[in-house]
Amino acid sequence: MFQQTRKHIKTGNLTFLTAQVAQWQKLTKLIQPLLPQPEKWQVVCYQYGVLTLTGENQAMISQLGYLQTQYITKLAQLEGLNELQKIQVRLRPKSQLPQSPTDSKTSLTPETQEMLQGAAGLVSDPKLSQALLRLASNKK
Repeated sequence: MFQQTRKHIKTGNLTFLTAQVAQWQKLTKLIQPLLPQPEKWQVVCYQYGVLTLTGENQAMISQLGYLQTQYITKLAQLEGLNELQKIQVRLRPKSQLPQSPTDSKTSLTPETQEMLQGAAGLVSDPKLSQALLRLASNKK
């Protein structure tokens, strides 16, 4: 499944690269439960007996490094990893989800709006009073 081929000699071989990435994704799913948890390990390369992984947690990466021989023994039993000799681990920046603008505009009940307007009239600080009135009218 993860055998070396000579097709990679051709530069720009998108088909080969796509197949290679798909194999690494399959391999990631296979080895994930066998590696230190909790961590989202990701296979980025497996070539010449060297498995290169990335992780987001430096403590988990260190643990894998210290216990590498035990993990190599465990992983080498999987089909396609029988030639595994070394595990390299790199720190991956934490994945950040794109922040979508949150719409904090929620409609207030008429009672709440009335209470805020009443509170605005009782407050002596003009800025606070204005802020309460804006809040009561649901304007940003």
